[in-house]
Amino acid sequence: MPRKSFRYGGDRIEYEVVFKPAKQRRLAIHVHPDGFVQVDAPEERDLPTIHRAVLKRARWIKRHVDESRRQRAQALPRNYKSGESLFYLGRRYQLKVKQQNGQESRVKLTRGQICVETPSRDPYLIKERLAAWYRSRAADTFERRLSVIADRITWLKMMPDWRIVRMQKQWGSCSPAGVILLNPHLVKASRDCVDYVICHELCHLQEHNHSPRYYRLLGQVMPGWEAVKTRLDSMAEILLNE
Repeated sequence: MPRKSFRYGGDRIEYEVVFKPAKQRRLAIHVHPDGFVQVDAPEERDLPTIHRAVLKRARWIKRHVDESRRQRAQALPRNYKSGESLFYLGRRYQLKVKQQNGQESRVKLTRGQICVETPSRDPYLIKERLAAWYRSRAADTFERRLSVIADRITWLKMMPDWRIVRMQKQWGSCSPAGVILLNPHLVKASRDCVDYVICHELCHLQEHNHSPRYYRLLGQVMPGWEAVKTRLDSMAEILLNE
């Protein structure tokens, strides 16, 4: 995908062009929560025309990039104490820490709470216990959704290999060898968001790029994926926060 940039004030702002199928007639500019700028353009548009259109929106882009930076700077680190909000499969839960001397740590989901029972209130220990719990839940959820989605994709002849890998900025990826990698943090998002990421990566087994053909394929596998992606992106700062 082509990458371009422009200067506005004292900043240089980079953007990436994603060419979409011919049914998209208009240029669409997205500023993601991490400040990344993506420009969706009809596949027949040339780069100079796209760049001129981007420059006309330079002020709008700069304002939204600055806002995303402010939000990232204000993201509060977790203290892993009772009362903090946690997410699981799109629902918000309250963290409850119970100190249980002489017992092994465990995490359980109960009555709107994610309860961590632990012999110590050490934040690092609580963080690690929660990470292990999320990873276990992610393994079950991803395996189940992969099986359901793979069964309805006619061109997928066999279940691909997949692994859970913690990533700071990505929800998933597809390795050159065809291994699907999924971020355990994704299990904090709603099921349709989980399905979107799985569909996104499975389509890379057929199209190893983000070409118009790729997006046509993704649209066939998951109609309406755009709205789900937008919702997932809007929650990224919260769901990836450790």
